[in-house]
Parts: sequence; structure tokens; C-alpha cells
Amino acid sequence: MESAVRGPVRRRAMGAGLAAVLLAGGAVACQKDDKAGQSPAMTPAAAVAKAAKNTEDITSLRYRMTGKVPGEGQVSGEAAMSMKPLAMSMKMTVKGQATDGPVEIRLVDKAMYIGGNADMAKEMDGKTWIKFDMSALGADKEMNADQLGAGQADKNPASESTFLTGSKDVKKVGTETVGGVKTTHYKGTVTVADLKASLKDESKTVREQREKSLQQYEKMGIDSMTMDMWIDGDDHTKQFRMRGEADKGPMDMTILFLDYNKPVTVTAPPAKDTADLAEMMKQAQSG
Repeated sequence: MESAVRGPVRRRAMGAGLAAVLLAGGAVACQKDDKAGQSPAMTPAAAVAKAAKNTEDITSLRYRMTGKVPGEGQVSGEAAMSMKPLAMSMKMTVKGQATDGPVEIRLVDKAMYIGGNADMAKEMDGKTWIKFDMSALGADKEMNADQLGAGQADKNPASESTFLTGSKDVKKVGTETVGGVKTTHYKGTVTVADLKASLKDESKTVREQREKSLQQYEKMGIDSMTMDMWIDGDDHTKQFRMRGEADKGPMDMTILFLDYNKPVTVTAPPAKDTADLAEMMKQAQSG
């Protein structure tokens, strides 16, 4: 069983977990269809700042994502997430991955569950899910929350969409319809250094949330990013795209928001279908 943990299951889980947390970032979803962006008098910087401010009151969101994750390749999926309490349910497909369907990821009660398909059952004595208990794994030197892609699981996932506020060259591209919603398209470049500097005037809570978001990109080796942001008539982000060069290749992710502040319920998979990684490692060490 130990070989299964350290083999394909571990690699798939780590990759899926990283993508999950990376793709979990974002702002808010669509609102009304009868408005076409912000007031003409609002500057691009002010429009982006206003949309960023509106992310602070998000309690839940649902979104669709597509793009390229460094080291993993092309990914796509859809997710629902609750901020308080923190919970997430995501179904994600990685192009070229040898599975018989999407990988499902659930984050609930400070544990991450990955699996839900027959491939997992083949490697884990019929179990279809593997559980990563973040607190239990903290004692292991080789595997921890950061390596599993869950190191930022306690942050507000709306923070990534606010990165454009740190741009020194943000500009208005034009008006576009995205997901059936009229939006204003903005674009700019941001560096991790500028983003950190832009946090000095934020509240402690907002600063901590955005710093946690930045940590993931620093670990990936990304120093700067090009960012596009589509804002609807209610000053909420409908969609955003982030591109940058990481140590393991290019990142290019687009997040489309479907709705927000609606009830999200996530439940843990049945215990009978779940293999606990912490218990598996204990058994391997003792046996």
C-alpha cells in the first residue's frame, strides 16, 4: 500500500490539489444583464479597485475554469465554494491524464478528499476516495499541506481577482459580453513585488488574505503576470485571466464566475469508500 501512496496516487493527488487551490482563486460572479460596465467617468484604476473592494463581502461562489497549470498541462472544471465555513467541491479534468473521468476534489472539515472514480479503487483495495487530513499530515516530513496544494486552504479565494489593483499600467480594453453579461474589459501587468507593496494601505484581514494568495505564486517561481479582468455593471468581476511564467512552464488560467453568495453544501465521502492517508502511512511505518 505504501508504494501506491508514493506512486501514481500521490502524484495525481498532488497535481489535482495544486490545481484545485490555484483554480479556486477568484472574485465574484455575474449580476444583471442590462448594464454595460462602469460609469464612463470612472478611471480604469478606480473601476478595478471598486471591484476588488466588493470581493470582501463574498460568502460563497460557483465558477468554471479552464487553462494551463505549470507541470500539469491543460485543465478544466467547475467548482462551488463556501468561505465560512471553508468548504469546496470541484470536478476537474486534466487533459491526457489516464483516468476514466474527471477527478473530484472535496474540501470539508479541514480535510481534502480526492478521487471518486474507478482508477482510485484499483490502487486502494476498492476504496474510491483518499483522505488527506491536513493536521495529521503536518507531522510527516515528506508530505505536507503545501505539497498537496492545500497550503492556502484557509485563505479567502476571492483574493486572486484583486491582483490587478497592483498594476501600474492598467487600461480599459473595451466592452464585451461574457457569459451573457455585458462587461468592461481591463488589462494590465503586475509583479509580485508591486502586489506586496500595494497591501500596505489595506486592512489587516485583507492584507493577510492577499499575502496568502501571493505565496502560492512565489513558490511556483512566478515574478510577474499579465492579467485581464472583465467587470459587470454592478462592479463585480465576471471573469479574469492570469498568465505568467513559472519554474515548470507557463501558467494561463481563466476563471468565469457563475454566481455568488448562494448556499453551498459540501459533504465528506462515505467512510466505507475512503482510504485515510494518515492511517495508511502509520500502518506502513509500523508494519
